[in-house]
Amino acid sequence: MFTLDGVQKFHSWTHASLNLLLDHLSTLPTSDYVKELPSFGFSTPQKQVIHIFNCEGFWIRTLQGLQYVDRDPTECPDVADARLLQQQVNRQTRAYLSSLANQQLNTNTELHFPDGDHAVRTPALVLHHVLTHAFHHKGQIVAMCRELGRPAPDTDLNQFE
Repeated sequence: MFTLDGVQKFHSWTHASLNLLLDHLSTLPTSDYVKELPSFGFSTPQKQVIHIFNCEGFWIRTLQGLQYVDRDPTECPDVADARLLQQQVNRQTRAYLSSLANQQLNTNTELHFPDGDHAVRTPALVLHHVLTHAFHHKGQIVAMCRELGRPAPDTDLNQFE
C-alpha cells in the first residue's frame, strides 16, 4: 500500500531533481536547448522538458476527471518558461494529493480519456508512472547534454537523502 506521505516525498524529490537539471539547462545557449537530436523521440532538450510537465499535468487532470491542454514547446521557448510550467503543474499535483486520503490513493478509479477510451487504475499507480516517467526523460536529457558537449552534473535522487 502506498501512503500519501511517501508519494508526496517522491514527488518533491522528483521536482528537486528536475530543478537541478533545469539549472544546468539554463546555462546552455538557447541554440543547444532547442537543437534537434534526431536519435531521441522528443528530439530537443526543450521538447523533452515540456513533455515531462505535460505528462504530469495530463495525468493529474485525468485523475480528477478534468481536461488538460498540452503546452506546445514553442509556448515555452526558454528554460524560464519551462520553470513556470513546472511550477503550475507541481502546484496542481500537490493540491490534488492534499485532497486525498491514503485509502483513496490506493483505490481503483475510472479514468476517462479525451479520445473516449477509459481505464481503471489507482491514483498511486498513475502517480508512480508520472514520477518514473519524469526520470526516464530526465535521463534522456542528460544524454542529450552529453551529445551536445555539455554534460550535466549529478541529478539523481541520492542528492536529497
